[in-house]
Amino acid sequence: MFRCIVAAAAIALASGHALANGHGGGDSPPPPKPEATTAPAKVVLTKQGPKLVDLKGMTLYYYERDTTGKTSNCNGKCTESWVPLAATTDAKAVGDFTVINRNDGSKMWAYRYRPLYTSPADKAPGDANGNAMTLQWRIARPGD
Repeated sequence: MFRCIVAAAAIALASGHALANGHGGGDSPPPPKPEATTAPAKVVLTKQGPKLVDLKGMTLYYYERDTTGKTSNCNGKCTESWVPLAATTDAKAVGDFTVINRNDGSKMWAYRYRPLYTSPADKAPGDANGNAMTLQWRIARPGD
């Protein structure tokens, strides 16, 4: 008799869980989370005020001749002195960051529709040596 009660209790516990979920398969897995898109840059505070840096901490710049918000005017030899902040082919806009198509078919990041670049003159995170090279290049700042 005791074995019958134990067996009945075990069956009741097992079937009760299945009946509670309505399908008998246990808990269903959670729905997939949407992919989190990471911004290609961040803001850092300096003595000269806030500025944008890439994810490695290198200062980002914009070119004053980039005015349309759809293309970059720094192509060919210009990219030897100013390196476009590359975006992957499947990159999507996130916040104030957009993706711009380049003349060579590659993609690059822009901030508030201004293409972003790094300078080879900057050797370490925090350097801002590119700013002094020409007046047409400016440090990218969150207020720009």
